[in-house]
Formats: sequence, C-alpha cells, structure tokens
Amino acid sequence: MNEELNKKNAKLVRNLLFVVIGMFGFGFALVPLYDVLCDITGLNGKVASAAAKEERYQVDQSREVTVEFLTSLNESIPMVFRAETNKIKIHPGEYVTVNFYAENKTDHIMVAQAIPSISPGLAAEYFKKTECFCFTQQTFQPREGKTMPVRFAINPELPEQYKTITLAYTFFDNTETSLKK
Repeated sequence: MNEELNKKNAKLVRNLLFVVIGMFGFGFALVPLYDVLCDITGLNGKVASAAAKEERYQVDQSREVTVEFLTSLNESIPMVFRAETNKIKIHPGEYVTVNFYAENKTDHIMVAQAIPSISPGLAAEYFKKTECFCFTQQTFQPREGKTMPVRFAINPELPEQYKTITLAYTFFDNTETSLKK
C-alpha cells in the first residue's frame, strides 16, 4: 500500500512540476505574444517608432478629422509637459506641425523618452509622423525648457467612421540608465 501511495505522490509531483514549467513558459512568452497580437489587430494604438517618409497625398477636402493631443508624465517626474494645442481639425492627407513643450524642473540633467499611443488603435496605421521628439531620447539641462515639434499627416484612406483620433504621449525618466552608458 505504501508503494502505491508513493507512486501516486511521485506522479502528482511530476504533474505539478509540468504545470509550474508550463506557467513559467506562458508568462515568459506573454509579452511577445501580446506584441504580435497588437501588430496583427492594430490594438493598443502602437505607432511606428521611426519617421515615416513624407508622401504626397491627395488631400480630402470633403472631410475633417479632429486630432486631440494628450500628455502625461510617468510617476512623479519633475517636469512640465504639455501640448501647445489641445486639438485641431485637419483634412486627411494634409501635413500639419504641432508643438509640444517640456521643461526640466530640477537642478540636474534629465534624459526623458516620450512613448506615443493612438486611440482608436485601428487608426494608428493611418497616422504618419514624419518628425517627432518621441523617436529619440531628449536631454534636458537643469531648468531647460524645449519646444518640440511633431509633423504628421493622416492617410486619406482612413475609414470614414473615424472622426476623432487621440494622440497621447507619456514622458518617462531615463536619466539613470542613459547617463550610465
């Protein structure tokens, strides 16, 4: 009877070990799987992290799209960060430049990176940025303020159902990791 119980316990331990290994593997693969899912479906509003080539579009004068700009700071970064314009109306295909302002409120150098997102997420593939401060890390001297442009167009192939697109940026403090290099 003890031998049978030992076999059952060994089988249970082996099965639990497989469950733990499977959970670890799933957790490890979750981020890449999520990225692939977002790329395929257009969810999460991920935008290109490099400049798009400025294409000549036929401007669609028959419709307007409202583009809203939101800004936020990750955690308690001692900065000021805002869009100089909260929203604009543009015709699909027309290029526009909008300025953002950021200021280091500390007495030391700061390095920050802006991470963009677009809502609704499916509109991200039609939002073409040719210039953006988000493509590179920004270095701010003590108490320095900067005006940073974003130049973009909305591809006229944007489905008609999209009347409003929100471009949001979150600034992250990368000072420690950037200055250690």
